[in-house]
Amino acid sequence: MPIFPRSEKTPLGIYVHVPFCRSKCQYCDFYSLPCQDNLLMDDYVRAICTHIKETGFLAPGYRVDTVYFGGGTPSFLGADRMAAILTAVRQSFDVCPRAEITFEANPDSVTPRLLRRLKSEGFNRVSLGVQCDNDRLLEQLGRPHTYDDAVNAVEKIRKAGFKNLSLDLMYGLPGQTLESWQDTLINVLQLKPDHMSCYGLKVEKGTPLYDYKDVCNLPDDDTQADMYLAAVEILKSRNYRHYEISNFAKKDKASQHNLKYWTGGEYLGFGPDASSDFSGKRFVMVRNLQDYINGIRNHGQVIADIQEVPPRERAGEYLMMRLRTSIGISREEYEKQYLLPFDPLEEILEGCRQRNHALRSDGRWRLTPEGMLLSNTILSDLLLAQDRTISVSKRL
Repeated sequence: MPIFPRSEKTPLGIYVHVPFCRSKCQYCDFYSLPCQDNLLMDDYVRAICTHIKETGFLAPGYRVDTVYFGGGTPSFLGADRMAAILTAVRQSFDVCPRAEITFEANPDSVTPRLLRRLKSEGFNRVSLGVQCDNDRLLEQLGRPHTYDDAVNAVEKIRKAGFKNLSLDLMYGLPGQTLESWQDTLINVLQLKPDHMSCYGLKVEKGTPLYDYKDVCNLPDDDTQADMYLAAVEILKSRNYRHYEISNFAKKDKASQHNLKYWTGGEYLGFGPDASSDFSGKRFVMVRNLQDYINGIRNHGQVIADIQEVPPRERAGEYLMMRLRTSIGISREEYEKQYLLPFDPLEEILEGCRQRNHALRSDGRWRLTPEGMLLSNTILSDLLLAQDRTISVSKRL
């Protein structure tokens, strides 16, 4: 195995998908299962640890600087099982001593014992799913906790010594008004999180909420837009930096793992339905827990789809992902990395600037909060312009 000086190693993120929950929320379309089966959880842990150990040798030139346990509800898996998976990561990869190591949790599955154990194992960031401060709405959404549970969970997390706490909220909930959303945000900010994620409710096909969406008094698109802009203003006034469409952070508290997704970093995903972007290829694991376990156990196939990503497709991703963030895009980066002209894109962005949907500073283009609301349309225009330049370059 070749030896690489640490300074030359490429940063790598590790994502661990934990597909277990106490119960399934009404709006959730992520791959997760309501499960109380300890034997199944143990089988999952053995499989994912084996998978991690079998994969580590493929990354000698990488150094892991973020590890993220997502779900599902990773905290529902329990401290011992989570610790075993993190140990497998450390044994199989070169993990930076100061790596950001995050786990998602619901308030009902947070206990002092779990927190103490995970803190001692090296977890240093918690992402807590609060979603709302209204117990009636939480019950309607199928959340397995009350707002008091969330308040108590935050107290336990701080008492355990975690100094990097993110809270998730949702807006656009059934019957929610702009004023009630503003009140919710101000109330939750009293918990003094280091990071906030504010997501608009999306009604996805195949979820229970989809079946009764027309009778549950969902706010319309204009109201959701007003809710988004209100969150931007409230969080800005409390010194949270708006660094990605839905994410806000105090100084030095942005999610380093999620920034990999938005800035083109490399990451490896483990567990059913986990995605990876590694060594020029993108691939995803099978979306079935038992198939994943059996595939690892029997040395079978666990990758459901794999594709090599050509540079020109990366050029489109650069636009789509960077414009989600406060980093934005630049002519110099774009033309140097993808050998494509920036002028057709700048023409569109200049039009956006005149409508207060984009701004240019320090040689970089960024979307304004109003532009973020129209990002799908803006990106569609940019990608069409990019496709035209690619077609012309192919004919030359």
